[in-house]
Amino acid sequence: MQYPARFADLPEYAFPRLRRLLEGISPGGPEIAMSIGEPQHAFPDFVMPVMAEHAAGFSKYPPNEGIAPLREAISGWLERRYGAAPEYRDPERSILPLNGTREGLFNACLALCPETKNGQRPTVLLPNPFYQCYAVAALAAGAEPVYVPATAATGHLPDFAGLPRELLDRTAVVYICAPANPQGATADEGYWRRLLDLAEAHDFRVFADECYSEIWRSRPPTGALEVASRIGADPERLVVFHSLSKRSNLAGLRSGFCATGPKARAALLQLRSYAGAPLPVPAQFAAAACWRDEAHVEANRALYREKFEIADEILGNMPGYMSPEAGFFLWLDVGDGEAAAVQAWRDAGVKALPGAYLSREVPKALGGGDPGKAYLRVALVAPAAEVRRGLQALRACLA
Repeated sequence: MQYPARFADLPEYAFPRLRRLLEGISPGGPEIAMSIGEPQHAFPDFVMPVMAEHAAGFSKYPPNEGIAPLREAISGWLERRYGAAPEYRDPERSILPLNGTREGLFNACLALCPETKNGQRPTVLLPNPFYQCYAVAALAAGAEPVYVPATAATGHLPDFAGLPRELLDRTAVVYICAPANPQGATADEGYWRRLLDLAEAHDFRVFADECYSEIWRSRPPTGALEVASRIGADPERLVVFHSLSKRSNLAGLRSGFCATGPKARAALLQLRSYAGAPLPVPAQFAAAACWRDEAHVEANRALYREKFEIADEILGNMPGYMSPEAGFFLWLDVGDGEAAAVQAWRDAGVKALPGAYLSREVPKALGGGDPGKAYLRVALVAPAAEVRRGLQALRACLA
């Protein structure tokens, strides 16, 4: 039996790969899970009552475009959070609720990446390291994924403007995660302006993955819609993605959304009508309640701030430590991420993720090397006491 070759060169997914790396090695203490970015804080206490109130909706097929109260709640949040202009947050024409943002990040490439660009195979530019969904989406769309280094030298965000003109002219889509997973770097107004101007100059779309936007330390990160509204950028050039997984600790609800121009939204909705899986109606009502409420988000953010401070206290004077601006990961330069992951598990029972499992080798033309190889990603999602115990153990075995 023949199998398609389009995904043949994908590496093993990060977490099965980590299990294989640690297989047969006994942990040096009780396991401390710091590898997966799965929030462990409590989700809002009003979620279950809202779902129970609308439980009759489980008997109905949910609408592909999402229920109106959810789209309106999202539109209101975009106005409050980013000052988004009406054309970027129209509940009827701009907003599409998603069954988790991974669905949207994948399907957007299928729906919006053309088969050719200037007569050639299109390229899709990705930050490197990156969320693995981006690369698979590019390959599924028949495009060439290009992994653009996001290193300390570039502020841990990719320098798309520094790429060769001929590559930019073949580019159909740029994925950008800001705040960045795993580095925690944020994009300022200048970065968004340059990227949107570049998209206009070279005729590509920007897919802005902002799922970590509500976990920050000192000030809220600037958003793509905030800048697009300010400069009057073409809404069709930008698709922004947001989620309740991190903001509201509702990873299992599978609720997110994208906002874009009406033509792009129509293309996404058309594909979803054939192949999508919209969220059950009771879950959509619960999601609407979450987008309308900020109190639980502020409480959640305070818990992460406490853990940032714990990390600064324990690791702050270690070489290779970088205090993140946002998100909930530490991106530690340990020289060799795989070796450090094995050592942390063997000596202390700490399970963390080698950075190379989130990155790819870079061609010499783009600088060469693997920007994730020297790093270890550590998730600060557990309660503060467990995070403290894990970081103390990590420091002891890596110092």
